Amino acid sequence: MKTKIIENIVKILIPLIQVFGIYVILFGHISPGGGFAGGSILGSSIILFRFVYGSEHTDKKYPYKYLMRTVSIALIMYGSLKGMLFILDHFGIDKIIPVGVPNTFLSGGSIIPLNIMIGLVVTITFYFIAILFEEGELEYEHASE
Repeated sequence: MKTKIIENIVKILIPLIQVFGIYVILFGHISPGGGFAGGSILGSSIILFRFVYGSEHTDKKYPYKYLMRTVSIALIMYGSLKGMLFILDHFGIDKIIPVGVPNTFLSGGSIIPLNIMIGLVVTITFYFIAILFEEGELEYEHASE
């Protein structure tokens, strides 16, 4: 049951959840968390948005084709960076992105961009799984391209 009280609470709660999810992704190399944990937090905020405001409003805010492009680009970038790390490590070049001072934000080297990409993939995947449970299918309009 959707009421104004729930909408107002969620309006305040969703940005807080999203900020916390972004924090978990970005600082996952220093504290517990990372791409998967932060992505699941962000995914839950989008799922909560959909449950409260409905599928029509959510589909306008998060169009399917942009979500698919984002997840595809993130997967390609993750695979490319991780593959490059494996290849360069084999030749003795161990760092692409330099490691900074320990226990600071920029101390993770290439872990930070990898966590961001994993976070995007997990966020969108969790959202799509929720849509599948809710509706039974993902609807993509081919005519809009």
